[in-house]
Amino acid sequence: MQTLKYISGYSPDIQRQVQQLLESGKLGDVLLRRHPQVHEIRSDKALYDYTQGIKNQFLRQSSPLSKVIFDDKISISHHALGLHSYVSRVQGNKIKAKNEIRISSRLKRVPEPLLRMVVVHELAHLKEKDHNKAFYKLCTYMEPDYHQFEFDLRLLLTCIDANQSPYSN
Repeated sequence: MQTLKYISGYSPDIQRQVQQLLESGKLGDVLLRRHPQVHEIRSDKALYDYTQGIKNQFLRQSSPLSKVIFDDKISISHHALGLHSYVSRVQGNKIKAKNEIRISSRLKRVPEPLLRMVVVHELAHLKEKDHNKAFYKLCTYMEPDYHQFEFDLRLLLTCIDANQSPYSN
């Protein structure tokens, strides 16, 4: 029996259903029915433009983004698929702040809603640093299906761990 580390916080019933789908080789089919295609965002520039578009729609007044890139160094071992960093530097008598978002390169071949969920998550950190109620309220404001897409991404990660990814070429 495979460990279901990505869905360990869900109910035993959900875990049992996922385990059955995984063992029967049908978990990937469930994901393909929900999300039949991967996104076309392949470059850092395209990712920056995509992220900036979401930011402009929902967080126009928040701090600017200095960088948004796909990062090969972010892996599941970091327990993250995206990282948000905030760096302050003193330049003369001013403090310059830079916001950077790094998205795992593993997300180059996933459906757009799953990439969007990670981008929304990292953008929410511009306003809310902690994973609290206000943070998740902001995430669902920017993406009403945030929690479903997070669950779907967890299912995809479970498939990947079992070498059953429906999106690998």
